[in-house]
Amino acid sequence: MQSANVLLKKIVRSSVLPFAAQHGMKKDLFPLSRTLSLSLCLEQDNSGTPSEKLDLDAWKKVMKSGLQGVSETVAERKEVSTLAAARETLEMWRLAGRAVPENISEEQLKTFMECPSKSAKKKYLKYLHLKELYKKNDKRKMDEKRGRKLEAQKQASETDETKRNSLVCLWANAMDKAYSWRAAQAMIFGQPLVFDMSYEKDMSVREVANAVRQIVLSEGCNRRSVDPFHVHFCNLKEDSLYHKEFLKHYRGAWGKLLVTVTDRCYTDIFPKDKLVYLTADSPKVMNAFDHNKIYIVGSMVDKSIKTGVSLARAKRLGLETAALPLEKYLLWNSGAKNLTLDQMMHILLTLKDTGDWKKALEFVPRRKYCGFVSKPVHELKKTLNLINTLKLGKRQEEVRRQFAKNYSKKLTQK
Repeated sequence: MQSANVLLKKIVRSSVLPFAAQHGMKKDLFPLSRTLSLSLCLEQDNSGTPSEKLDLDAWKKVMKSGLQGVSETVAERKEVSTLAAARETLEMWRLAGRAVPENISEEQLKTFMECPSKSAKKKYLKYLHLKELYKKNDKRKMDEKRGRKLEAQKQASETDETKRNSLVCLWANAMDKAYSWRAAQAMIFGQPLVFDMSYEKDMSVREVANAVRQIVLSEGCNRRSVDPFHVHFCNLKEDSLYHKEFLKHYRGAWGKLLVTVTDRCYTDIFPKDKLVYLTADSPKVMNAFDHNKIYIVGSMVDKSIKTGVSLARAKRLGLETAALPLEKYLLWNSGAKNLTLDQMMHILLTLKDTGDWKKALEFVPRRKYCGFVSKPVHELKKTLNLINTLKLGKRQEEVRRQFAKNYSKKLTQK
């Protein structure tokens, strides 16, 4: 057994190590030889056990695999070194002024190395150089074309914008002068419309701001109408929340506003027999628009819907009250019959111009009614009851029975 180990050591030293030293790979094979020697020592220490034997075929396989791996690494290193040398050659030719491409891939470099002669290599490099030049030229042309197109679009948009802005400015100035002229005429000859600003104590700061926002929209709508009202802001104190919110919205235009602003009450300015306070709580319904009356709108926005506040104020002052005929012309669905201030302005302006309630009440939000009244009231109530039963989720059979019953009654009536 000892003679076999000595023989194996001699084989390793005589075959592997000289081969590695010849190819410059002794450092890589040193761990392999060390493991072999250590394994031999371990085998020698355990040689006392008669059951263990040295397997020479396994050692041959290990030796062959190690030599094969060494040859593969050597081939890879040779290939890398040749590619690096080829790149250095190309760089030298480029510096010398020859036709060499700036960027070359590994496949192209391998093709260059496989060329049989020097003239073939030069032709191949010239072909790659021309191909690269054509690509650069095409890219430059595309960039220039894209730049010219973007510049033309920019110039066209600028000219269109200047034309549009100039036309818009001219149109806006002309229309602004026309609107101002109409508002000035309304202040002399127009029908007055009063906004009552005496509800500051009944609202929070947020509700006052919302009310002023709606009044600003109402004033703009009135100013753009064909026949505007002469708007009065009555009971407007100078340091009140209303006044501060108006200054926030109008800023410098507040002093140029074509409305009448006063801290006096409307009863001190107009005769009481001509004043009509519009409130949703009034028992009297407004049937037609009267051009000789002066309508008063309470400037109040309340989220909690405080009923009877404006009606109580009108009764306290001894004024006539009226409510819009919403139930007469609309199939009311749900919710309170209070409208916003700008909606009231749209309705009053439409009534003043046309006198048509159907056109005027189109400004009521669609969520509050199902449609306009076009049938007798008792039939509409039946349909409304059917809608309510469907909304409440009653059984479908009961709804069908009720509908069949109502339909049979209609047939008997006919």
